[in-house]
Amino acid sequence: MSRQDDINNKDATTTPPATKLAELSLNPNAGAFVPRAAAKTFVPSWMTPPSPPTASTTTAPAPATAAAEAPSGASGIDFNAPPPAAVLNKSVETSSLPKKPTVDRGAVSGVPASTTTAAASAASVTSSPVPTLAPPTPRANTPVQKTSSNPTAPPKMTTQSATATATTTETEADEDTVDQETLTEFFGKEHMNVIFIGHVDAGKSTMGGRILEASGMIDKRTLEKYEKDAKEAGRDSWYLSWALDTNAEERAKGKTVEVGRAYFETDIRRYTILDAPGHKTYVPSMIGGAAQADVAVLVISARKGEFETGFERGGQTREHAVLAKNGGINKLIVVINKMDDPTVHWSKERYDECVDKLSPFLKSNRYNLKTDVMFMPVSGFTGANIKKGIDPKDCDWYSGPSLLDYLDSIAITDRKLNAPFRMPISEKYKDMGTIVVGKIDAGSIKKGAQVLMMPNAVKIEVANIYNELEKEIPVAGVGDNIRLRLRGIEEEDVMLGFVLCSPKHPVHAVSKFEAALGILDLKNIIASGYSAVLHIHTAIEEVTLTAMLHLIDKKTGRKSKRPPQFLKKGQQGIVMIETAGPLCVETFADSPQMGRFTLRDEGKTIAIGKIVKLYGAGTGGSEDVVE
Repeated sequence: MSRQDDINNKDATTTPPATKLAELSLNPNAGAFVPRAAAKTFVPSWMTPPSPPTASTTTAPAPATAAAEAPSGASGIDFNAPPPAAVLNKSVETSSLPKKPTVDRGAVSGVPASTTTAAASAASVTSSPVPTLAPPTPRANTPVQKTSSNPTAPPKMTTQSATATATTTETEADEDTVDQETLTEFFGKEHMNVIFIGHVDAGKSTMGGRILEASGMIDKRTLEKYEKDAKEAGRDSWYLSWALDTNAEERAKGKTVEVGRAYFETDIRRYTILDAPGHKTYVPSMIGGAAQADVAVLVISARKGEFETGFERGGQTREHAVLAKNGGINKLIVVINKMDDPTVHWSKERYDECVDKLSPFLKSNRYNLKTDVMFMPVSGFTGANIKKGIDPKDCDWYSGPSLLDYLDSIAITDRKLNAPFRMPISEKYKDMGTIVVGKIDAGSIKKGAQVLMMPNAVKIEVANIYNELEKEIPVAGVGDNIRLRLRGIEEEDVMLGFVLCSPKHPVHAVSKFEAALGILDLKNIIASGYSAVLHIHTAIEEVTLTAMLHLIDKKTGRKSKRPPQFLKKGQQGIVMIETAGPLCVETFADSPQMGRFTLRDEGKTIAIGKIVKLYGAGTGGSEDVVE
């Protein structure tokens, strides 16, 4: 017998005869191939099993697993049920499978039952057990929280979540705030806004031009060009004012129409000059400029006749001083200008006359003459006492500091660097995007920061930040006069008086509020239904006084229980004010810059006031009352 014959005989004794593949069937509920004739009909768990045939030699056993109860749905399919193990695993432990009916394989394939059983036992021993797979966890419908309070959650995931939350909070905090060290390191100097106010033709613009020339912000060639152009126009003495009066109308008439802006530096500080118009027609522009200033320079003309015209009733010297105080300016520098005029010639008597008339008026308007007011003689045209002191040959009776020296010595207080960001918009225009101009009243801003435009509640991005010299800077802080290029809003959708603020702490936008009102100058009386124009920060809005609530006693500060019928000149009271649309304001206790206002009617200032209570959504129910 050959070797090949031995191999064939050995296989014949150990291996059962092969069955044709077409005669076998794979039942998902079984653990192996079975003959098609003996295979049980496969019925999914969600279907009703068919009734067994009547004529059958073999009774079909019950299904291995009970059909899952169909959920209450359209399809009745349980998508969370695990698939059969035989489908997931190629090799399955037979002991874990449900019992199957005993089938005599030998009757089908001609193989003895003992041989088949032995082969199945050998396969069961050699096959390795497969672990049972856990069913997938259904997805929860509740939103994921930043910090998990579930004690069964894995510690590692909780730690990662807490770390991620802390990192996100720190990042958001870093994006919204800029510390003083960063601003000092970047700029190197503190910033101050100075507004020049006073009656028309007092010499405000000329003095501003002389300051720019003395500080080196205007080169000699530019100054010579201004002088030449002014001489050709027949305005020889106006050339210095042309540094601030830039448009043709202002240069032709010699009157400032809009608030001019300029920038200069000293060894101590950075300054922004705000040149306010002196004519009574443009008082609203002056109010908007005063809202952006830290210090006011009240320019008085010492020339005979001009001081009297500006200080008499109807002159702008009085009104500007009152508006500056109500705008939040506490430091006032009163410069007696034009002391070099032939009618004055540095006369101490004329200087004392101006000071004696101004002092009682300023004191009656809540200026502290000892700490808040400084008088000094100057000549804006010649530059005397602007940067350098006065020549003793011209004036031997004044030994005080010059204007710029005194500005450097003023201490700035009450700047809220860590407060929520606030910037009322004073100008807007389109230049490769939307550009807005304003002074930061509180907080700080970074390039790329997300801010909120109120009252229309539009989220926008700060694309670029520019300083007074039109140079791009990465950060800006409270007190800075800046220009912002915005992304996400059109120039037509921005109005003067809108406020850029922090999205986390937006400014209140209301159309109804209570205010403590003081009547300054009014021929008639104010009663319910009275309409006027309200000026608050950079916003101008027509309002109606809908109710008289209380009368305030000037001496005690107490409020009357009964509402008054009207208010007249010299009285104070609590009134209800309503606007036609939402207005960005705060209570005076929360933000003095955005809680004080001025009422004007018929071209003159009739009252000043402070907001004490806000009505409307998101006001927080503030009920602070200012005495």
